[in-house]
This record gives sequence, structure tokens and C-alpha cells, in this order.
Amino acid sequence: MARVTLEDLDGLGEEAAAGGGEDGDEEEERGRLFAHWEAVASTHRVSLPRDMAGPIVQMTRHNQAREPVPYVTLSQKCEEAAYEERRYPAGKWACVTKGEPMYEQSISMSFMKLMRYICKENSVGCYLGMTVPVLNEIHLTKEGTELEREVITAYYLPGEFQQNPPVPVDPEIHITERAPLRVITRVFYGMTTEETILREISLFWELLGSTDTVLRETYIVAAYENPSIPQRRNEIWFICRAE
Repeated sequence: MARVTLEDLDGLGEEAAAGGGEDGDEEEERGRLFAHWEAVASTHRVSLPRDMAGPIVQMTRHNQAREPVPYVTLSQKCEEAAYEERRYPAGKWACVTKGEPMYEQSISMSFMKLMRYICKENSVGCYLGMTVPVLNEIHLTKEGTELEREVITAYYLPGEFQQNPPVPVDPEIHITERAPLRVITRVFYGMTTEETILREISLFWELLGSTDTVLRETYIVAAYENPSIPQRRNEIWFICRAE
């Protein structure tokens, strides 16, 4: 299952969009970009809808302009097992919830919806701008050995839209005011499948040791980079309990 997500955009814009030239054939550009994404999707047994061609072109053209989600660093451990404690302020996020058979399916379907919202399918009818990271909130089963099917994929509204978020056309996208969040984060590299996520959670627990200060059932996977990069950056977030 392809992660047709924010991660697919990194590195693609310069390579695929440059060939069109300033006055190049837009249809040729659309076809080339769509074919690239379709090939990525096919390797993971996913079908890419034709109506994604427009959002793909728009987000590729704006690939380098990304606004970071604001946060404050509270503490850092900079040894070999490095991790960081952060506080994220309250803010408005566009969220989609999916419960597909595979984790990768859920985040792919959710982000395609968010791409359409970001690009044009909103009440102001324009490109809103990309923010990073995109968050995927996950839950473990009671046994702690598998992920629950339901995944919440969340896109932070850019600063200029925080006070008055554009209304989504898609009724499955909900604008949510998320409370301040304190997390302990650790970077990991490579694929973000259910298997790798469970492995990273287990490893992080080994590093932290016994503690009751973080949740044990709910975690967040933060996505930053292109999946074509073998050692791409992701983060696992442990959510601190309310003080």
C-alpha cells in the first residue's frame, strides 16, 4: 500500500516539474507527475484516482514552501539514545479518521482527502499551504501487539488560517481545535508500516524505562519526508499525561 502522502512530495518537484519549462505543456506535466505517483502507488497495490492529478501538480510546485508546526523544546537527551520533550500549543487541525485493514491504507486515503482540501476544495477556493509534520494518531490493542484499525491523520492549519479556518468541501474532513500537547519524541528512519511502528514503540519504551508519565495506548507518528528516500526521517511521539 502506497503512502500517497506528504512524504511523496519531497524530491519529486525538482525532478518532475522542471521538465515543463516556464511556458511548457501543463498537460504533459500533469501526466508525468501522475504517472510517477501511480507507479509508486502500484508497488503497494493501491489505485490512484485520476482526480488527484491537479492536487499532485499544485503540491509539487509548492514543495519547498512548508511551514513548521510551532513548538517549544522543554528538554533534550543528546546521547546515543537521543530524544526530546516538546510542548505544542493549542491549534486548529484538519483531521480525517479512517479504519482500513492496513495502517498504510488508512493514512493514504486520509492524506489524499487532505491534499484536495489543501489545494482547492475549501471555502476560499485556493491553495492553503503545507505544514509539517503531518500527524498520524494510532492506538494499540489491549494486548499491545497490534495497532487498532482506526487512524486519525491531522494537518495543521497554516498560521494565517488559524483564526478562521477554511471550511472543507469533504464532509469527512473535520476542523478540530486540539488542546496543548506535551510529547516525548524520538527520530527514526525508514519505512512507516505497522511492523516498524510497533518496533519503534517497543525500542522507545526500553530507552525510557518504567514510567507512568506517558500514555501506553495512544501514540503519534509524525511524517516529514519522501518515502523514496531509504532512510527518511520520521518521529514517534509518546504523549505525556495531563499535569
